[in-house]
Parts: sequence; C-alpha cells; structure tokens
Amino acid sequence: MLKLGKRCPTDTVCYHAQQCVEKYLKALLVYHERDFPWTHQLGSLLLRLPAGVRPDLTPDEQQRLTDYATVTRYPGDYEAIPLTEARNAVKIARRVRRQLRKRLPKEALRAG
Repeated sequence: MLKLGKRCPTDTVCYHAQQCVEKYLKALLVYHERDFPWTHQLGSLLLRLPAGVRPDLTPDEQQRLTDYATVTRYPGDYEAIPLTEARNAVKIARRVRRQLRKRLPKEALRAG
C-alpha cells in the first residue's frame, strides 16, 4: 500500500499501524493476566504491563499512534498525513511487533 506513493491512503495505513501495536499490547496484557479498559490509549495500556516487558515506545510515539486510532478512523476534517509519517508509523509498529512477539509464547502466536 505504501508503494502507491501519492495515492497511498496514509490515514488507513496509520490506523492499521496503531491497531497492530494496540492488539499486541492487549495480547501481552492477557498473557500476564492483567485487566485493561476498553481503550485505544496506548500509554494507558503500557502502564498496565510489568516494566520489564514493555516495548520501547516513546511518549511521542504513543500519542501519535493513539491519535491515528481516533482521529483518522472515521471520515472527517483532518489534515492529510504525509507519506513519510505513514512510513514512520509502520516502522514503529514493526519494531513493537518484533519486540512483543519475543515476549509472547509461540503457542499464542500460532493461535491467531
């Protein structure tokens, strides 16, 4: 999708990058038997994880990704997201995914 260049739906790409991070955080919370609220707020989810298993996600990255889940999810009046920002969101999601897959048992990864 990112290869579409200027025609790339960057809002959709960013939304799915956020969803990737959110779902992996929630999977890790379930694995550690931690309750969590129904939220897209990545910072809130991170705080519920034991400190030793949290992925490297800066406060700025947390907020940017969280914004993609709420602002871009529905059609509205928001500025277009530059392609470079969409690429960065995917880069962050891949990094977090890689880190959290190492912290989940292999059986859990095969279940999905």
